[in-house]
Amino acid sequence: MKRLFCAALISIVVLCAGCCSAELKPVSIESGLVRGVADDGLIVYRGIPYAQPPIGVLRWKAPQKAEAWDGILEADKFQCSCPQALSPNILSLVNNIGPQSEDCLYLNIWTPVEPEHEGNLPVMVWIHGGGFSTGAAFTDNYTGENIARKGVVLVSVGYRLNIFGFLAHPELSEENERGISGNYGLQDQIAALQWVHDNISAFGGNPGNVTIFGESAGGIAVSILCASPQAKGLFNRAISESGGYFGPVEAKRLWGIQDMKSAEQFGKEYLAGNGYPSIKALRDVPAEVLEPLGRPTSPLGLFWPVCDEYVIAGDPYELYKQGSYNDVDVLIGINSNEGGIFFAEPYTRNEYLAYMDIFEPMKSEALEVYPAADDTEALESRRAVFQDTVLGWPTYTWARLQSAGGKSKVFMYYFTQSEPEHDSGPMLEGAAHSDEINYVFGHVTGGNNFHYTAEDVKFSQQVMSYWVNFARTGDPNGDGLPYWPQYVNDKDTVMYLNGSGSKPGELPNKARMTFLTRFFEAVRR
Repeated sequence: MKRLFCAALISIVVLCAGCCSAELKPVSIESGLVRGVADDGLIVYRGIPYAQPPIGVLRWKAPQKAEAWDGILEADKFQCSCPQALSPNILSLVNNIGPQSEDCLYLNIWTPVEPEHEGNLPVMVWIHGGGFSTGAAFTDNYTGENIARKGVVLVSVGYRLNIFGFLAHPELSEENERGISGNYGLQDQIAALQWVHDNISAFGGNPGNVTIFGESAGGIAVSILCASPQAKGLFNRAISESGGYFGPVEAKRLWGIQDMKSAEQFGKEYLAGNGYPSIKALRDVPAEVLEPLGRPTSPLGLFWPVCDEYVIAGDPYELYKQGSYNDVDVLIGINSNEGGIFFAEPYTRNEYLAYMDIFEPMKSEALEVYPAADDTEALESRRAVFQDTVLGWPTYTWARLQSAGGKSKVFMYYFTQSEPEHDSGPMLEGAAHSDEINYVFGHVTGGNNFHYTAEDVKFSQQVMSYWVNFARTGDPNGDGLPYWPQYVNDKDTVMYLNGSGSKPGELPNKARMTFLTRFFEAVRR
């Protein structure tokens, strides 16, 4: 009897939940009617297609506009993430990527506005990270309910990854009217922003007040979009967490962006080495067979954005020096121990000294700013080299170039909040790569094996307020928040984000930034 009573009660609850969902008025957008679900004061729309499924003949094609549907689309569940073969070190950063499919071009919306309400709320569009190889728009720490409750419309976007999103190949370029290939994942993001521009007012958002934000590869994508003529006019502000893309264009992707011809050749040789001599032979291969080919073998992954002179119009460093970029307000920064999760013991001084050959002919100077007296210091310096070359110097360079030549505001941060206690491994000093995400999204009450405290909850509210204030006005400052000054080159002031001790300070690691500026100038020469 007890089981029957429980079953009946559950049925009643489910039926009532369905009734509540059905009572919501559908929203009318370009493709048809779509209905979300009520969720604790918000309306959530899960899994709205912004483009056609990139399958069959559309594999490795630019995204096509979503087709119209009949009836009402019930946007009540997340759709698939892009196929991805996860390496162990990346898997540890990803939570609940769900089922995978090439049919992955969907977005999700959290809004405090009822359907048909004349809203004029700022819009924040989240671009997830994962080395352009992994990840999803709806993982546990990316859900947008806490940000939306601060009075914004939060959108998260799925896009093509790894071999599906970034394969360049001569045959693919021949198919393309511009003679290019490779940046399908970036084109997906631009298509999603166009969808937001055309449709977000139906959800209470202001298409004239859109902020893009992302972390890691998502932050790099934000940087690319800030310099892309194809994204011009589709957003008004940008936040990049641990991202930035200012390395040189080169034949080998050692420091920056691979040129088109070199990327095509890499794609051709890589596929041939795996038994696929042509795109024709590859196009009908099931996604699950292709998945392992895109598996990242390093933190930077195999397949990456390429300088196609269309989405990426040229060397970003030179574009910024010339003023050829989307001059919008930016809020950018990194964490204090980005490399900690990527390089672990055992690591020897001899390994490190061999690796540092990449700085020739300036290796001796590099070893002065990244010393290695013993194995312990070698590991610390290897982490620092990764942090600075991949994330720190690009972020600093972005702030420096835009502050010098742009009209918009620049705010720079250094996230130093120490990791809370957790169950997933030894504690790291400072803030590791991605540690800020849970604070940004307000997910500091459990999950991810972290043991957050009341102080973490308070600090998360502070961080969310900074982000939302910036999205609303272009300035993170507000009542009750420690003052965050703009970045200017002659002062190099950044905001140290560290709980109740958050305050402005000097640019960290200035000597390392100065060395890398001279080094990359030499690389370009």
